[in-house]
Amino acid sequence: MAIEAVRSYLAKWNRDKDIIELSESTATVHAAATALGVVPARIAKTISVRQGSTVAVIVTSGDVKLNNHKYKEKFGVKVKMLTPEEALAETGHAVGGICPFGLVNGVVVFLDVSLRRFDTVFPACGSNNSAIELTPDELNEYSRNKEWVDVCV
Repeated sequence: MAIEAVRSYLAKWNRDKDIIELSESTATVHAAATALGVVPARIAKTISVRQGSTVAVIVTSGDVKLNNHKYKEKFGVKVKMLTPEEALAETGHAVGGICPFGLVNGVVVFLDVSLRRFDTVFPACGSNNSAIELTPDELNEYSRNKEWVDVCV
């Protein structure tokens, strides 16, 4: 189960017990915001993409969208989102629980600057009913972020 992989991964920072598991779904930005009682912008959504032969996840604020022009300018390729089946196979997490923790297959993590507007944000933790509250600096460290990027509007 992916949440157990994330729990084990976050134990390196003694944050495994800080995972919030809810009876409600957190599979979408709106559902997560409602379940956690926060504005949708504070939900750190994780988007899985293919960049040539590499798979990456881009974590953004819940109220923004990837901008095709900015993305292509930054990465040199068009946005190609993974299908749900590809996302599970390539990241180890199913859609609704994809997060930047405990990833498989050498997936690269990028954090979008939209997250920096908040003191804390809530990324998923490998299941469709989990999250953790982190500062952007903690998210940067725990996700092993390759680079802060500006690819959203």
